Amino acid sequence: MQNNLRSALICSTVVLAATAAAPAIAQGLTEFEAKMFSASSNYEQFMGRWSRLVAPLLLEFAGVSDGDRVLDIGTGTGSLASAVAASRPKSEVTGIDPSQGFIQFAAKQQNAERIRFELGDAQALRFEAASFDHAIALLVMNFIPDHEKALSEMRRVTRPQGGVSACVWDYNDGMQMLRLFWDEVVALDPAAVPKDERHMKLSREGQLGQLWRSGGLLNVQERPITIRQSFASFDDYWAPFLTGAGPGGAYVVSLSEPRRRELETRLRKRLTDASDNSPFTLQGRVWCVTGEVP
Repeated sequence: MQNNLRSALICSTVVLAATAAAPAIAQGLTEFEAKMFSASSNYEQFMGRWSRLVAPLLLEFAGVSDGDRVLDIGTGTGSLASAVAASRPKSEVTGIDPSQGFIQFAAKQQNAERIRFELGDAQALRFEAASFDHAIALLVMNFIPDHEKALSEMRRVTRPQGGVSACVWDYNDGMQMLRLFWDEVVALDPAAVPKDERHMKLSREGQLGQLWRSGGLLNVQERPITIRQSFASFDDYWAPFLTGAGPGGAYVVSLSEPRRRELETRLRKRLTDASDNSPFTLQGRVWCVTGEVP
């Protein structure tokens, strides 16, 4: 991963619980940056609603059957686990995440004994070999510092002929919500180019497939999935950024009030008629991959 703010943010999510901002600040992160993935309810409104649209489609692509044991890597606010619970009543799911805040939020959304959440590191899973039928990473592989180690662990804990699957946003052109945001950020502040999420690793077509093949998985398949997200108004789009959720939100709350207002004005003009606060729809595309454990 490039040596920039995103790398530091990603590392912080692996080693920090929701209440442990101080060590990250000592490593050079601002308080806003250290907390951006820990504000679970804010993140749910920011990106979780997108994840909930992608999750059922990824499960279908991955070939998850009712009754399969599923490991949900980087569960976040629990989108994938919720999709399994809703569509596969006989399946068991274990969701792991390094953020205590996310784990607590996800657990509150589910009360079924077959759906469990716990703190965990994708790079060092505690589970025995061949413990699951499927290991799935929904929109998280690009946030894991050592993605090759994480893939190795996903393969290890999945049974032979089981499936290992993942998806990542197309941060370059396919995720309109973020693309519009960063285009306007860079237009106002060219020094912010390194923060633009288009530079995220594993977010270009073919990169996940290459990783899966190099990781020894068989019958590797790749596919883009496109979804559409409705926003009730510009405020519905903009409000989550103001909470500091995600890299974009961390950038917004770091701005002075005049600069924040200027960015808001530019985005409002791009997304709605300046005279109203009309609903609108944005498109999001993810690159998906699945493969079979030998």
